[in-house]
Amino acid sequence: MLRTHTCGELTIKDVGKKVILAGWIDRIRDLGGVKFLMLRDRYGQTQIILSQNCQINLRRESVVQIEGVVQKRPEETINKDLLTGEIEVFAEKVNVFSSPEKDLPFYPGETKLPAEEIRLKYRYIDLRRKEVSDRIITRHKVTQCIRNYLSKNGFIEVETPFLTKSTPEGARDFLVPSRLKPGTFYALPQSPQLFKQLLMIGGIDRYFQVVRCFRDEDLRADRQPEFTQIDIEMSFNTMDDVLEITEGMIKHLFKEVLQVDLPGKLDRLTYNECMNKYGSDKPDRRIGMEFFDLSKHFKTCEYHAINAELSSGGVVKGFVVRDFANKMSRKLADELNEIAKSLGGGGILWFSFDSPESIKGAGAKYLQKNYNSVAKELSINYNDVCVLSAGKIDIVNTVLGEVRKILGERYFSDLRKGFDIFWVTDFPMFEYSEEENRFVAQHHPFTMPNLDDLKKYKNSDLSKIRAQSYDVVINGFEVGSGSIRIHDAELQREIFKLMRLTEEEVKLKFGFLLEAFQYGAPPHGGIALGLDRLTAIICGVPTIREVIAFPKTSSGICPLTGAPDVVNQKQLDELKIILGGDHCE
Repeated sequence: MLRTHTCGELTIKDVGKKVILAGWIDRIRDLGGVKFLMLRDRYGQTQIILSQNCQINLRRESVVQIEGVVQKRPEETINKDLLTGEIEVFAEKVNVFSSPEKDLPFYPGETKLPAEEIRLKYRYIDLRRKEVSDRIITRHKVTQCIRNYLSKNGFIEVETPFLTKSTPEGARDFLVPSRLKPGTFYALPQSPQLFKQLLMIGGIDRYFQVVRCFRDEDLRADRQPEFTQIDIEMSFNTMDDVLEITEGMIKHLFKEVLQVDLPGKLDRLTYNECMNKYGSDKPDRRIGMEFFDLSKHFKTCEYHAINAELSSGGVVKGFVVRDFANKMSRKLADELNEIAKSLGGGGILWFSFDSPESIKGAGAKYLQKNYNSVAKELSINYNDVCVLSAGKIDIVNTVLGEVRKILGERYFSDLRKGFDIFWVTDFPMFEYSEEENRFVAQHHPFTMPNLDDLKKYKNSDLSKIRAQSYDVVINGFEVGSGSIRIHDAELQREIFKLMRLTEEEVKLKFGFLLEAFQYGAPPHGGIALGLDRLTAIICGVPTIREVIAFPKTSSGICPLTGAPDVVNQKQLDELKIILGGDHCE
């Protein structure tokens, strides 16, 4: 065999054993004729002593095999930071498998790293770093833990097709041209949504899959064109059943991987509660700063802009930032004002106490009486800051939500510790698309609506119809999203009609699903959780790229392989594709 032990397992109990190790040379030290190597693999590091007659020319990151005897290190050289720190291996034989032909662009053991693009271009070197390989190992543990939990709860893992039909009701599809049927295309799945519903119709009443999905989205900092989700679907269940099985899975996962005990029952907030309290449907509640409706304190004030907003049905809302007055500079206030205006607001107001009797802030000389009234209700102390906004409630919530998020990320990292996990329910079923000039499904069109809302608002304001949908939020990120599904063909047709899809469009895109409903579909629902995001949160890293073995940049490019790239003319001819300018015709 090429090795008898890994570089992370030898201890004082192994002294005297003859062993074979293999790995990469992390570093080399030459102490006056005696050479020490630190040999590394993914399990750890072991110190090697080379005999004086070893004449092999060795370089850092060479891949070598060492045969030798384990011996105890001298007391003064013991490394307590290493599991193998009490021993070293005296090398009797060294075999070089391969050696770098030139200097590496960076070395795994160095603390100063190059730019991310360099790391991704040479990802195979980056993966040699312990912190990177540990994240990949954690991802494996997360995946295995989830598989074990769901399998024990009666779920069956089923693979669904990657080459499927384009149903563009959401993000753009990645299209794959068919060589055997020129002019037609497969689509890579944005999710296995339709197939998992068909599995429910087929009687596979508890399904899951750790599945690759693809979305051709515009550039966003922390999205990948291909990503992995934990896909779950159940039959004969209510929303409570889906939430209960998912909560159990998350608790099991955090206990097994992190040894963290989560609370017995996760909080549930409605979408409207989240927006009114935090200005976001995925707030990080660890930073506090809940919103309060303060309109009553401004019914009489000398500020015309506030009077105008209140008289036209607007509100004044705000939140308190504790111990922040010394950080609330004019520069920061101007920056937050510009952000508010970019979101459609009129700006922000703010105040703090310069002293127990003196208030400073935006418009303080006109609003001191109003500010005093707010301060009394919210128990604002010296050095606290109150941030306010006036206008239509949706805009005010959005403005304050963004300001709250920026302040939390920039100034309150000390509060953003531990895990805040909760459910958000009762999302709007529809949202209006200015681009398409119609209502579209906020989640997807197969979501079961609140039937009372549907009856009440289907002929008036579709935005008031709530969906039987739910998200699980962790530390300010939407980690999972799901819903109870429509299982009745007529109701599904009605939803398509409200979205102003023609009969021809419905038949072309979803005809096979509606036909399947005609043969008996059980009530069903499910959820999909982002494995990349979940693992990133567990690993405590800010971006999902850190937990993906070979990620792409935020622009969708793979620096390692150069994808996407051109293809040769023969391939284009086989697919009957003619390139015209920058586009395919």
